[in-house]
Amino acid sequence: APLVIGLTIVAFGTSSPELAVSVQSALSGQADIALGNVVGSNIFNVLFILGLSAVIVPLVVAQQLVRLDVPLMIGVSALVWVLALDGSIARWEGVLLFAGIIAYTLFLIVQSRREKNKEVTDEYAGEYAEREPRTWQRTALNIALAIGGLVLLVLGARWFVDGATQLARSFGLSELIIGLTIVAAGTSMPEVATSIVAALRGERDIAVGNVVGSNIFNLLAVLGLTAVVAPGEGVAVARGMVTVDLPFMVAVAVTCLPIFFTGHTIARWEGVVFLAYYGVYTAYLFLTATQHAALDEFSTALFFFVIPLTLITLGVSMTRELRQRQVMRKA
Repeated sequence: APLVIGLTIVAFGTSSPELAVSVQSALSGQADIALGNVVGSNIFNVLFILGLSAVIVPLVVAQQLVRLDVPLMIGVSALVWVLALDGSIARWEGVLLFAGIIAYTLFLIVQSRREKNKEVTDEYAGEYAEREPRTWQRTALNIALAIGGLVLLVLGARWFVDGATQLARSFGLSELIIGLTIVAAGTSMPEVATSIVAALRGERDIAVGNVVGSNIFNLLAVLGLTAVVAPGEGVAVARGMVTVDLPFMVAVAVTCLPIFFTGHTIARWEGVVFLAYYGVYTAYLFLTATQHAALDEFSTALFFFVIPLTLITLGVSMTRELRQRQVMRKA
């Protein structure tokens, strides 16, 4: 239980900027920034953070991620897309999503108690155990730091949202584009630091687990709470979000499964592909927003060459991996 509780607190911490910014945006009536932040962060986490981490050092994917967490991430991503098809995430749908993060956390706690893995518990104790005896002065200091951090987070979220809004107006871009790109990348910086540091320290499975866990938290907790506190009946969803960005988020989540499944690693070349796709997605957003002359050629190359080639490559990799496993079982 201590391990799961610790990891849950860490997940809350790294996703707290997304939570603060999306809630602040929703309360200010800027639904495009609120929703764009969540969807953009999930796309950024997989394509940019995992891509960059894998380029630094090939990543290891734990069995549990392939069997449970990645399928859950895919399912929740698809659920959010379905909920948004009518043009909004209603308040009751936000309650449903937020209930999901509570159920998921309880499931992890129950699962950890069943496993009773002493080796994992010892590793947690060695990594996170207090190195100094607990005193009331230290406890008071920790409480003060937590309160101070919360105040700065709330103020920072308000300034960040105001700055993003002004930036969108200055460059003639929509708040949705700014939310999907600049705001999403900014709020994902804790995940960047956590995953890269974990990869450099040799904790390559943690680098992957951090991204998957954060994506689940963003969709269930951040988006759920945002829809609950938003004025009116929930968060409005732009048409472009329904037709482009949410399907792309689901596709990115689905793409994780075969890549994670083949050898339980993310190789450097796969990291390069992830980074390239994030660059392509960002370019597509800005070309669309500015109605650039190159948009038609870019879209044709993307939909009729890049995406089909990617699907074929993933299919071949999955088929090869399944055949190798069948041969190993027979042997």
